Amino acid sequence: MASADGDLLKGPPFEPVYQSSRGPSAYSPLHTFELPKGAERHYQQQYADMYFLRLAQLRSSVKQRAEDAWKDFELGGEKAKMVDRVLDVRQGELCWIVGTVFIEMGLKPNILDDISKEHWIAAPPPREKYLSPSGQDEMMLEDESGRLRITGEALASHYVTGCVLAALGTEQADGSFQVIATQYADLPRQPQRWERDDSALAVSGQKVKQKREKAGKVAIVSGLEITGTLDEDIALDLLIEYLTGELGGSPDQEKAREITRLIIAGNSMSHSSPILSREDFAAQKAGKKHYGYDASNYNSSPSERFDSLLSDILASLPVTLLPGSSDPANVALPQQPLHPALFPQSRQYANPPVESNESREGLDSVTNPWEGDIDGWRVLGTGGQTIHDLLKYVEDVEALTVMEMMLRWRCIAPTAPDTLWCYPFQDDDPLLVKDCPHIYFAGNQTKFGASVIQGPADQQVLLISVPKFSESKMVVLLDMESLAVETVQIGIVRPGPKE
Repeated sequence: MASADGDLLKGPPFEPVYQSSRGPSAYSPLHTFELPKGAERHYQQQYADMYFLRLAQLRSSVKQRAEDAWKDFELGGEKAKMVDRVLDVRQGELCWIVGTVFIEMGLKPNILDDISKEHWIAAPPPREKYLSPSGQDEMMLEDESGRLRITGEALASHYVTGCVLAALGTEQADGSFQVIATQYADLPRQPQRWERDDSALAVSGQKVKQKREKAGKVAIVSGLEITGTLDEDIALDLLIEYLTGELGGSPDQEKAREITRLIIAGNSMSHSSPILSREDFAAQKAGKKHYGYDASNYNSSPSERFDSLLSDILASLPVTLLPGSSDPANVALPQQPLHPALFPQSRQYANPPVESNESREGLDSVTNPWEGDIDGWRVLGTGGQTIHDLLKYVEDVEALTVMEMMLRWRCIAPTAPDTLWCYPFQDDDPLLVKDCPHIYFAGNQTKFGASVIQGPADQQVLLISVPKFSESKMVVLLDMESLAVETVQIGIVRPGPKE
């Protein structure tokens, strides 16, 4: 029987549903690493010209650093002087020279070895290190005039092929140059926060903003390595729920609401390329006697699963997508954006052409490496290939140390094109660091790491080593206001054995 006040006709107590709204993300990508289109992109150039181009562009900066350091340097009453060409060095003279490092390493890949592999029964495994166990690797300094062999403790574990440096020392009786000190370009000028945005407003005649809204957080993930199999669905589904604010209670959702952009730093798909490796092609050729590309072997599951993941995330969160070594993109650096045809579901969120000047708040498929401004900070990021290749030149060095030295050398891929495939640039090398970034991240590393380095003009750079999600189940969160870094572990906690 209903009561007099009609309580039985009332519905259950109303609880407001939590609505997750995100703040804006000031996002302005640069197109530093985009290659010419169509017939304008060609490969007739000599790769050696790249190293001479880098030397020409960095020589003045390295020379200035060396002059500041050694202008009053004396040894045994002899004052050091600069020699313009490495082949003009005279025995016994205290001098310093500027050139590009080249290391002759016995275990380094060789094109003649690659050709001879076709006649082997089984190719040797890929090298984990290029360093010779016997220590017979030779380091040389070269410029337009020639090469000079350099030795000395000052060179130990500090430089790799492609670095431009100044070396102070004397030539020995055997023709080698004994180095006692070195200098490199160090960090270039660092733009102020919001400098690019304020300059654009000033040029257009608009009033420069005096106060901006508080920035949110950027999530960085790499190495999803999606195969399209069911065993990886749980971790990926939890990642989607976390990023879209559907995981956990109100405190967790409130924390996820602070994320204003997701950066996916390479290796999103695994086994997704229809192009076989040399070894796989040789095995197929010997076994099936099938030549060329076999369309029946192509597996579309990784791209389909990744497309579904992107479409779920893009409904509430903009994404910047970098390709990686395992993704279906060009192998040589800089890798160009993944083609939108790979993402039939999520490409509806893709950004319009650059000429339209519209907001890029959807899916922005970019190059690897990539550079842009996020919330006023200059951000530089890679998929990790440059770090992995350089680590083969050195022993017992962490990824963060390698990243720091790349910035101080002002080149994010010094080993390209020697041991890392890259486009043969002629007039300008975008792999040189023209402006010092505020944030530099590298994806697909073995473990997480973060540190802040300082430059000679009080530059400060935050370095972030982003681990593979497929192994670590880790997402890196970067507060774009304080530049504080934290990590979030995505996964299922399994109960331990009962006692």
